[in-house]
Amino acid sequence: MTGARERLEALTSWHHDWSGLRVAVLGLGVTGFSAADTLAELGAEVLVVASRADAERAMLLEVIGAELLEESDLSAPPARLVEFDPELVVVSPGFHWDHPLLLWAEQGDIPVWGDIELAWRLRDKVGDPADWICVTGTNGKTTTVQLTATMLLAGGSRVAPCGNIGVPVLDAIRDPQGFDVLVVELSSYQLHWVNRNRGGELSPYSAACLNIADDHLDWHGSLEAYIAAKAKVYDNTQVACVYNRADGNTLRMVEEAEVIEGARAIGFGLDVPGPSDFGIVDGILCDRAFLEDRRNSAIELTTLDELAEAGLAAPHVVANILAASALARSYGVEPQVIRDVLTAFRLDAHRIELVRVEAGVSWVDDSKATNPHAADASLRAYPSVVWVVGGLLKGVDVEQLVAAHAGRLRGAVVIGVDRAPLLAAFERHAPGLPVLEVVADETEGVMPTAVRLAGGLAREGDTVLLAPAAASMDQFTDYAERGRLFQAAVNEFFGGGADDDEPASRPPGA
Repeated sequence: MTGARERLEALTSWHHDWSGLRVAVLGLGVTGFSAADTLAELGAEVLVVASRADAERAMLLEVIGAELLEESDLSAPPARLVEFDPELVVVSPGFHWDHPLLLWAEQGDIPVWGDIELAWRLRDKVGDPADWICVTGTNGKTTTVQLTATMLLAGGSRVAPCGNIGVPVLDAIRDPQGFDVLVVELSSYQLHWVNRNRGGELSPYSAACLNIADDHLDWHGSLEAYIAAKAKVYDNTQVACVYNRADGNTLRMVEEAEVIEGARAIGFGLDVPGPSDFGIVDGILCDRAFLEDRRNSAIELTTLDELAEAGLAAPHVVANILAASALARSYGVEPQVIRDVLTAFRLDAHRIELVRVEAGVSWVDDSKATNPHAADASLRAYPSVVWVVGGLLKGVDVEQLVAAHAGRLRGAVVIGVDRAPLLAAFERHAPGLPVLEVVADETEGVMPTAVRLAGGLAREGDTVLLAPAAASMDQFTDYAERGRLFQAAVNEFFGGGADDDEPASRPPGA
């Protein structure tokens, strides 16, 4: 295996010789297929191993010349995988780090790469390699990536948002038009596998970790392991390490990171910025990092009033805007360009999305709040809330979240399979609060019941807020389906049409 390792260490370009390399790709989701497609294009021998395979992707594997091994039981290496004798394993993000196939690879001294390492090595397919701006964090990644990419595009760069946002990085680096910069959303799963092998060390142009909170602890095993994975985003950063001044974990990550000499630490926060920071002074969002006299002056980017007009004034959204602005400014985007982008930018669906207003009650879909940290940020945006909460908790503790917001709650409607911890937390921290439980098992019945119960609790001036603090896969396909069904149930509850006085599409803060 020593010779195989030496060959792999030397494979750091699309234009190197990958032909005949035996690669096992674990998983046939979006990421797994992109890896198999890329390797097949390079001439490698590819065996895709999956417990279940989408029929269309399985058919396409045959077209591109890759082999599919579909096995429902992957508790031990299948005979065909052992016979294939891979020289490399490329793992999809969903595979747990201690999956039996990965332990088998480790015991056999077979190198394991994630899709990010593979893409980094192959980034020179189309002309000069694009710079990478990398974004991670427990919450706000997708919004920050979209904002950053939009700012860069408006500033004149050829840019692609990619990674965990939905477009695999391997697809972006193979796009024939080529890009100046990729804005890459990285999950903790993906970061777990980076910078483990010689020759494939990621080196972002700039990088940001937005925040850290308990999440995916069932995958990583501990908060410390989760933080260690997230911290890798700063390794080898070339220009700017953007961190959250309100989150000590992100500061420590930057302080401990091995970066390229000359890389700067750039803080962001909702308070007054110091030199080399982004922040807020008297309602004005300011850059005190990318100007010559940063000790005595600042550059205005926009105002909180302007953000409110665009529906972007929720505190956690403002924090994302500051982080994105820091990343864009590190790449040379002018302040006026950032201001113009923020005037037109709108959040994605199911992110603090106002569904409608009826009888003075706002109904808000924040189905994207899939963990307690995101739900905390969402709850803080509203003074009086009927909270629709619950789902698949993924091993996280909801005690502090319930305790922190008991005082702003009119009532709560609990959904999902992991209701017991939430019900117990409400009993301990809000014993007098009306808490109603949805016991419907069928997906179609959950949201109509939840909306009916919430409507009975809400009073004029309240916000009925879907901020589940939990994953959706217990009862829904994903957070988007959960949000769509919530919106449909709200509209059905009120007879289908929006209030004539309040347009259903009005953004929060407008």
